[in-house]
Amino acid sequence: MDDSNAPATKGDLQGAVEQLRTEMNHQYDQLRGEMNHQYDQLRGEMQHQYDDLKETLRDSETRLLQAFYGYTQTTDAKLKEGEQSDIALRQRLTAVESRILEVEKRLNMPPAA
Repeated sequence: MDDSNAPATKGDLQGAVEQLRTEMNHQYDQLRGEMNHQYDQLRGEMQHQYDDLKETLRDSETRLLQAFYGYTQTTDAKLKEGEQSDIALRQRLTAVESRILEVEKRLNMPPAA
């Protein structure tokens, strides 16, 4: 097939078809390999982004829990202070009631209902 104007034989056509088929298969394999490589890269990048997102969420959760913990500590301290103040007030009221009862006994007054 040295002469470009010579008629092609069946063998020539089959050879050309085989050559095209071989080239197409080779190009297909190359494209497939490139696609697999790009797919693997994309998958790796997405996994990395997913891991970053998980870490960010964990950090946010930790900060929220720490904020709530600080708030509960403050609230707990205020409640304890309120309870202590309530206990002291009750003790003083009990002392006043005892004194009034003693005064009533000395004056022989009947206790108020």
